[in-house]
Amino acid sequence: MPGSEAVTQGVRIEVESRYAPEQSQPFQQHWFFYYTVRISNEGFETVQLVSRHWIITDANGHVEEVKGPGVVGQQPVLAPGESFEYTSGCPLRTPTGSMHGTYQMVSEDGEGFDVEIARFELREPYTVH
Repeated sequence: MPGSEAVTQGVRIEVESRYAPEQSQPFQQHWFFYYTVRISNEGFETVQLVSRHWIITDANGHVEEVKGPGVVGQQPVLAPGESFEYTSGCPLRTPTGSMHGTYQMVSEDGEGFDVEIARFELREPYTVH
């Protein structure tokens, strides 16, 4: 599975993506992908994910940015050693693309910081790329 991993200030972000043929309609220029994110607090203080910023790029170079509070309707709080995992989805107008971005976190002392989400690929497996 295509994926990525990055660690920022003790917060590890691991992502795996997969093609969703049951949600896709290639003849209508619609491909859909699921991605599963695991957020692990490997640091020494409790942190909370407050918002997200995704940058989604399709094979034609079209870029879309998605910003908003939390992930899947939640703003998880992670004590040291805790993890949070969720799955979401992304439509594209091309059979390949990529995503990357940041999560905006707040530490228990109120300090905000960005955590990197490393670039990962979105690939429909049946097309020659």
